Amino acid sequence: MTVEITRRTDHWEFPAESPKAAAAVRAGLAYLGRENFGGVLTIESGLPRGKGMASSTADVVGAIHAVCAALGQIISPEEVARLALGIEPTDGSAFPDIALFDHRSGRIYENLGACPPIDIVVLDFGGEVDTVAFNQCDRSELLRELEPEAAEALRLVRRGLTIGDVRAIGRGATLSAKANQNVLHKPQLDAVIAVADEIDALGVNVGHSGTVVGVLLHPQKHHAASVASWVAHRLPSPEATYTCQIIGGGFQVAY
Repeated sequence: MTVEITRRTDHWEFPAESPKAAAAVRAGLAYLGRENFGGVLTIESGLPRGKGMASSTADVVGAIHAVCAALGQIISPEEVARLALGIEPTDGSAFPDIALFDHRSGRIYENLGACPPIDIVVLDFGGEVDTVAFNQCDRSELLRELEPEAAEALRLVRRGLTIGDVRAIGRGATLSAKANQNVLHKPQLDAVIAVADEIDALGVNVGHSGTVVGVLLHPQKHHAASVASWVAHRLPSPEATYTCQIIGGGFQVAY
């Protein structure tokens, strides 16, 4: 993401398909008291849209950091999250490392620490989720019913991150994925879990507000690209299969 600032005008050029990023730039300018500055916002993102991979959060958080950096200012993750929440529900990737974060109100934030190396085979079976409509739905009663599963999943992930136990992280992710079936059903999840168990993978994860399913792998035990090819032939026609690694959140500035 690139921001170019001009002091000659307050006019901005924004990508037409990224209204949230445009709102984020204006929020950053207001935070700095520089609403009279104009410029150009350019977004180059490899994150697919509507898949549950936090593409909107990346746009919003990236735009806030970029406009602040362009004006020579550094803004804290906490302030970025506060500004971002004024635009839309915001993923914990706004913070360094792995974060527990209340994506709606921001009242809960806990740094859970860095994640040990874990590879992911990402399976995209097609379709998109309108996250604006998804987040407007009141699921408070259902989420209360799912609190025991969520609490146990968090306990496992927290323990795994604390002591570097990738198996615990995988179990927590799988439990969370299963519980999320009550919120946003993924027809292929059981088949993916069966395949993951067959190769003794660490577990599975899902885009909780999207469509993708991931198989979590220990990089010293599995070759991610080989597993991706094998899994793609074992499951019913994923539209896309690719690999990535779990990384922490936060931002990097390049001038």
